[in-house]
Parts: sequence; structure tokens; C-alpha cells
Amino acid sequence: MQPDALAADERAIEGLPIRLVIALVVGVTSLGVMMNTLAGIQTLGVTELDVQPEPEVVHEGANDISVAVVAPEGDKVADATVVVKSGTARLDSVTTARTGENGTTALSFNATLGPNQEEGTVSLSVKPPAGSQYADDRENTNILVVAGNETS
Repeated sequence: MQPDALAADERAIEGLPIRLVIALVVGVTSLGVMMNTLAGIQTLGVTELDVQPEPEVVHEGANDISVAVVAPEGDKVADATVVVKSGTARLDSVTTARTGENGTTALSFNATLGPNQEEGTVSLSVKPPAGSQYADDRENTNILVVAGNETS
């Protein structure tokens, strides 16, 4: 064939654009079906936990609180470990407790504030039960510590 004959031959691209469009549509549809299938499998999902301390506001000094570990739907989670650590308020030490069958636990800690500090926070985190599909990746509710004591 002559070089001019090759330039004039349009058979090679005849039907190519429609084949690409069909391949793209089939590929996107298949990807959508696979993603829906994977989203429906519970074993691949992780559920974020949060805490519900009671009370949420305490005074300096010795405090006793109750903490519930909850899933997003509000279900309480048993056998989770709650960890209380210093935030902007200081604690003597890190305190831990495991939730019971009702998904709650009681904790005691001694919180102090710095000089001229009116308020601070105590941080709560959760270690999910072993072998569960729970996680604690986001920040949890903190406990607010205010200056003074309950009698003042």
C-alpha cells in the first residue's frame, strides 16, 4: 500500500469509539455491583464506639463517674475497656475499667487544675472488646473539670 492510501483508509477506527463506550459502561456497572456487595458484608465493616460519662462536669478533687460505652445506634457494649487520662486537667495516674454486661462501668479519679486555671478536661478512650468489629478512632466525649469543690 502506498503511504497516501494508509492515510485515506478509515476502516481501522470504524466502530472503535462505540466499543470503548460499551467497555466503559460495562466496567462502571460491574464496579458498582462489586462495591454494593462489599458494603453489605458486615465482616468488612467497623463500628465506631463512643462514651457517655455521667456526670459530664465534675469539680477538682476525688470524683466517681459512671461511663457507658455505646455504638452509633445507642447499643451499649460489654467487655470494653475505658481509659481515663489527663487532658488539660491533671490526674495522679491513668485509670482503667472494663464495662460489664450492661455496657457501663464505674471509675474513680482525682483531678487537679493548674494555677489560675478555671477549667480543664479529662480524656476518655475505649479499647474495644477483643475479636469484635468495633473501633475507637475518633475523639470521644471528654469530662469537664471545673475549679473549686461542690460545696463552694
